[in-house]
Amino acid sequence: MPTLTTVIWIVVALLLVGVYLSWTAGRLDRLHARIDAAKAALDATLLRRASIAQELATAGVLDPAASMVLYQAAHDARQAEEEQREVAESELSQALRAVFAESAQLEAVREAPGGHETAGELSAAVRRVPMARRFHNDAVRAARALRSHRTVRWFRLAGHAPSPLAFEMDDEPPPVLADRGHPSED
Repeated sequence: MPTLTTVIWIVVALLLVGVYLSWTAGRLDRLHARIDAAKAALDATLLRRASIAQELATAGVLDPAASMVLYQAAHDARQAEEEQREVAESELSQALRAVFAESAQLEAVREAPGGHETAGELSAAVRRVPMARRFHNDAVRAARALRSHRTVRWFRLAGHAPSPLAFEMDDEPPPVLADRGHPSED
């Protein structure tokens, strides 16, 4: 009978290992789904920011030089290939900071018809980018940490899925647009 007991313990141990591996694979799958959702949200946020910036650049409320700089950066961000996206989005952030370095440009936007709404939309869009990027990068960090565990590597629980990459960009908003307590948002 000792062999039957040994067999039962081996089966129980294998069952526990199987349950653990299945749970870990499921967790990894959920993390990859979270990355996909966070990436989609980040893409939508970046597209919204670029669209508002492009709209503003063509509205005729900014001085011509600022309009050209902002339009070109927003256009490049919207048209960038995936490999160049981080650079293009960083350049849009820099263009927004350059155009809105002083509050005079923001005041010019607000004075135009519908300007308060446009300024509010742009302000909200530039504040959402760092948050969306942080959510995406946190999900990537969690997935990469789990993928680095020996168990995941040994049993190839990640399959052939490529390792997720963080989205690194300059997302610092212009100070005049980052101010939450601004009267334009009342």
